[in-house]
Amino acid sequence: MRWVPCRPHFFLPVRVLSRRFRRLYLAGLAQAYTQGQLTFAGRCRELAAPTPWQRLLATLRDQEWVVYAKEPMQNPQHVLKYLARYTHRVAISNHRLVSVEDGQVTFRYKDYQRGHRLRTLTLDAVEFLRRLMLHVSPHGFHRLRHFGFLANRVRQEKLAQCRALLGQVSQAHAQEATVDREAPTVPSGEPGAWCPVCQQGRMQLVQTLYRQSAAWDLSVPVPGLDTS
Repeated sequence: MRWVPCRPHFFLPVRVLSRRFRRLYLAGLAQAYTQGQLTFAGRCRELAAPTPWQRLLATLRDQEWVVYAKEPMQNPQHVLKYLARYTHRVAISNHRLVSVEDGQVTFRYKDYQRGHRLRTLTLDAVEFLRRLMLHVSPHGFHRLRHFGFLANRVRQEKLAQCRALLGQVSQAHAQEATVDREAPTVPSGEPGAWCPVCQQGRMQLVQTLYRQSAAWDLSVPVPGLDTS
């Protein structure tokens, strides 16, 4: 009739939790086999027979299972950040792929156990595809795509229209008051006066380079340009 607290940083005995999980998991697995909900293929094809199946269950019961109990996340922002990786991206981006040679795939990964260092790992192509398919959304699930006023083609125009309808000052005009007035300015008629990316900051014209016909002639040395 009263709450009995446990000691700090303790929830359940790991051994008891592991055995409980093992019993419930194997019971559900046996029920699925009895109801014909399991499909055996490849190396597991022989488990479709009752005798090998019971032998497998007996082996699993004799082994000690390890259940990793982890503390819950502190706030929902961490959960959303984790799930967002699967709703907007694929499992691995192209720039992380180093090479594909002789049936081997080499890619970069971040080693969090050693100071978040970038390392390379080489896997067999079949194993690489197996790991990649683990991150593919199941059938019926779709990744998020921006649409409506957030679509890539009409985002800038639609957002400006939304701000106008809401009576808000556009972001470019709101940031214009914070620009350093003493910074060197560029005539408004000169191409590149405004930053083409953020549409807020002013760009300083250093030099204008025009296309030269001699640049295509291999016999003429190309002038060196300092792009630092």
